[in-house]
Amino acid sequence: MMRTFFLGTLLAGLAGCGMDVDAEIDRLFNDYAGKGMPGASLMVIKDGRPVLTKSYGLANVEEGIPVRPETNFRLASVTKQFTATAILMMVEQGKLSLDDSIRKHFPEFPPFADGITIRNVLQHTSGIQDYEPIYGDRFPEQVSDRGVVEIISKTEGTMFPPGSQYSYSNSGYAILAVLVEQLSGETFPDFLREHIFVPLEMMNTVALVEGVTKVPNRSFGYSVSDAGVEYTDQSAWSAVLGDGGVYSSVLDLFKWDQALYDNGLISADLRAQSWTPGLETYGFGFRIDEYRGHKRYHHSGSTSGFRNHMQQFPEDRLSIIILTNRAEPDVEPLAEKVADLFL
Repeated sequence: MMRTFFLGTLLAGLAGCGMDVDAEIDRLFNDYAGKGMPGASLMVIKDGRPVLTKSYGLANVEEGIPVRPETNFRLASVTKQFTATAILMMVEQGKLSLDDSIRKHFPEFPPFADGITIRNVLQHTSGIQDYEPIYGDRFPEQVSDRGVVEIISKTEGTMFPPGSQYSYSNSGYAILAVLVEQLSGETFPDFLREHIFVPLEMMNTVALVEGVTKVPNRSFGYSVSDAGVEYTDQSAWSAVLGDGGVYSSVLDLFKWDQALYDNGLISADLRAQSWTPGLETYGFGFRIDEYRGHKRYHHSGSTSGFRNHMQQFPEDRLSIIILTNRAEPDVEPLAEKVADLFL
């Protein structure tokens, strides 16, 4: 376990209420601090400054490498914030309209795609089937975003009329990543790096393509059970980038969190649209709701060996980031318990 940033005024105020926040955080994360166990990284941001940064457990169990604030975790679906932002940058450049039919850009899709708009895809109201259940884990090698496009081009229809219902679809965000490539002329990892990560100085954040890019300070994914710790870092879907392939740390995500307030990458109007809830409270890469009466933008991430949650309370200028390299448990309830200490 490592302890770094504290802002004395805030924590002293909480201590004045009879609460030892430091000890309470350690208690909440006790399961991640066990010897030889995969771990977690936490950052609490208040009024534009990290007020609490803590790390627990191991990033690499086999080599005994501890989790640190600079440790990079696979973000899983927290990645969707970046994919949605990349699409909105295309809109701002006039290369795309949110009301474009997806088939305008993917003519290989069957006619059923005519009625699906980019907005539908962003908000999971497209009716496009999720790619994972279609074939399960029967692929001999990993599937890419373009592989997902091929899979969906062979389906026979949507699950419901586009725009009429909500159904979370990783397929949609893989399709959006390919669309960014087609419109920009860059690979999706290169686009994210050159137009989002480098401008925000998120220098250690990367969309991983095995054999092409490397993740510095990389954590690996595990599953923990009564039988012990099992290495479960990759699955057949781990090469799909648009829905969950970015690796980052709490240190880099602090910069992303601040950029969301500043609207430095896209216009305030487009960012406001990304925070406008559609069906099932989903915007563009974010869920928008209230927690204990506080407005909240948030998203979880779950993939082979990783569980994460990032939530922002804009009216309170409070954000909480939790990254873990284990398949279970869901960490959104844990993030909410941390939020309870600061709201």
